[in-house]
Amino acid sequence: MAKFIYRMQNILNIKYKLEESAKQEYAEARQALAAEEQKLDALKKRKQGYYEAYQASIQGRLDFLEIEENANSMDILDMMIEEQNAVIRQKSKELELARQKMAREMQERKMHEKLKEKKFDEFKQELNATEKRETDEVAGYQFTSAKKEVEDNGKK
Repeated sequence: MAKFIYRMQNILNIKYKLEESAKQEYAEARQALAAEEQKLDALKKRKQGYYEAYQASIQGRLDFLEIEENANSMDILDMMIEEQNAVIRQKSKELELARQKMAREMQERKMHEKLKEKKFDEFKQELNATEKRETDEVAGYQFTSAKKEVEDNGKK
C-alpha cells in the first residue's frame, strides 16, 4: 500500500511552532498585565492608608505638618496611580495585539491542516481508484481466461 506524504508538512510544522510562540507571547503579555494591575492595587492600598491617616490627623489634635505630609503623599500617589493606569492601558493594548496574533496563527495553522486533510482525501480516492482498476483488470483477466478455457474445452 502506498504511503501518504504531505509535501507541505514542513510548512505545517512551522505553523505549529509559530502558533506555540504566539501562545507563549500571549501568556507573557497576560502575566505582565497582571503584574501591573497588582502594582496598581498596591498603590491604591497605600493611598487608602494615607487617606485614613489624613482623616485621623484632621479629627485628632491638629498637627499641620502631619496633615500636609499626608496630603502631599496622597497627591504623589494620585500621580503614581495615573502613571500606573497609563502603563496598564499600554499592557492591555499589547495583550490585545498578542491575542490577535495568536488568533491569526491559529487560523493559518487550521487552514494548512484542512489542506492536508483535503490532500489526504484525494490520496485515498486515487488509491481506491487504482485498487478498483487493478481489481477490474484481474477480474477481466480471470473472466477471459475462464471463457477461453470453456471455449477450448468446447472445441475438444
